[in-house]
Amino acid sequence: MKLRPAAPAAFVLLGLALASAAFAPGARAAVRPPNIVLIVADDLGYGDVGCYGATRIKTPHLDRLAAQGVRFTSGYAPSSTCTPTRYAILTGEYAWRQPVKKTGILDGDAPLSIAPGRLTLPELLRRAGYRTGVVGKWHLGLGDGQTAVDFNREIKPGPLEIGFDYCHIIPATVDRVPSVWIENRRVVGLDPADPIEVSYLKNLGDGPTGLERPDLLKQGADAQHSGVIINGISRIGFMKGGKAARFKDEELTSTVVRQSVAFLERRKDTPFFLSVGLFEPHVPRVAEPPFERTSETGVRGDVIQQLDWAVGEIVRALDRLGLADNTLVIFTSDNGPVLFDGYFDRSVEDLRDHRPAGPWRGAKYLVYEAACRVPLIARWPARIQPRVTDQLFSLVDLHATLARIAGGQSSPAVAPDSLDLSRVLLGETTEQLRDHTVLHGLSNTLALRQGDWKFIPANATAATSGMGSGANPSDARFADNRIVEPLLFNLATDPGERTNVIARHPEVAAQLRARLQALTAPAGAGTVR
Repeated sequence: MKLRPAAPAAFVLLGLALASAAFAPGARAAVRPPNIVLIVADDLGYGDVGCYGATRIKTPHLDRLAAQGVRFTSGYAPSSTCTPTRYAILTGEYAWRQPVKKTGILDGDAPLSIAPGRLTLPELLRRAGYRTGVVGKWHLGLGDGQTAVDFNREIKPGPLEIGFDYCHIIPATVDRVPSVWIENRRVVGLDPADPIEVSYLKNLGDGPTGLERPDLLKQGADAQHSGVIINGISRIGFMKGGKAARFKDEELTSTVVRQSVAFLERRKDTPFFLSVGLFEPHVPRVAEPPFERTSETGVRGDVIQQLDWAVGEIVRALDRLGLADNTLVIFTSDNGPVLFDGYFDRSVEDLRDHRPAGPWRGAKYLVYEAACRVPLIARWPARIQPRVTDQLFSLVDLHATLARIAGGQSSPAVAPDSLDLSRVLLGETTEQLRDHTVLHGLSNTLALRQGDWKFIPANATAATSGMGSGANPSDARFADNRIVEPLLFNLATDPGERTNVIARHPEVAAQLRARLQALTAPAGAGTVR
């Protein structure tokens, strides 16, 4: 594989400046860059979507999007958990190059994980003339870390300090406090007479917890998820006050759709970048009334069909506004699927013969294929011809790829792990421009896919560091993350990663071990065994 030479940062900025001038008002309409809508689901599996093989869950809008664009069968999230994948998308850098306390699964009061001033994807696009917005899940931290986040005042730094012009977000996951929306730098609907206090260390005493009153819960939960009860669901952590501002789970997706469409309507006359973080099918899984009991696989299937509706509504708004032809819509997931993840919602019992991971082994948190190989669909009617491709594409590549499509240029100095795969996305080549991808699980467990080969080094001590507050190292969900001997799989003949062939191909394992060591050495990741 030929890697492009590094470009000096000054050249990058010059290219962006020229691109911005070319796209300024008064420039020819023909050279207007595409609008970009990036939609990232939460814990959606490769096999959860109809066009990837699902039959008991109906996803007609995603299937239509795939039929009209490119569907990747080797699309990868760079991590098997949420925060590190989202960090990699915005920075073009693998999150494991940073300390786990900065890019692990962050709590709702964690500091911002991306330094203001960094040339993030939204900042790069903003300098190229785009208006930028983020709606929905954030989970990249808020505040400077010098003092505790005060949710009763202006909250910064946050999305607005790293490249977004507008945000309407939930701080972390839906199962973590604070259970509120933040618009730009303020909590939405906050009553100043009822200030918010948040803790992940002590019970603030504002009502019963899930451990104390399980009879009040809509769905039971494990100990980690049995903190303060909000809207009949116990959460991770404790929250006091802010009662008028607390969200209702049954309204989350409709709110994402409403705010996303409003952003499109406001920005329809200029190039825009909208990042949409959907909550489904992350726990707690609560379907809005129109989607309750609509799937054949219980509540998890219901909320996936709800997710599909949300995508359809956003695409429908693009059609109505006359923007669809020149809008690049990218849909993907931040990591692979998980069934039980803290709440007893019958996701396991109601699964039937549905296979959330499709043909792959593993689940969220791990480094087997199902953990990181995710749905990846892109539609741009003006430029992308419908097709299915097995070319490798990692979400860390969105930084360099979208920069090029927008008329600018990223570089290794700016986004060290991001490759410009615009020719792959647009179908201008059938080459494998990315010949490998590094996969990341809990405790900075790493694996390498190169060609058809997959190498997972031994990591017998891997536990649950990076999980955030309350994680239980003995939890069975993470047992497969303890790799007691190095593993080598041939994905061409063994896509389910069932047969370790390292004894038959020691030379291949040695080559992959050496390359993984070389790729991770700058991060000080230690010796790969």
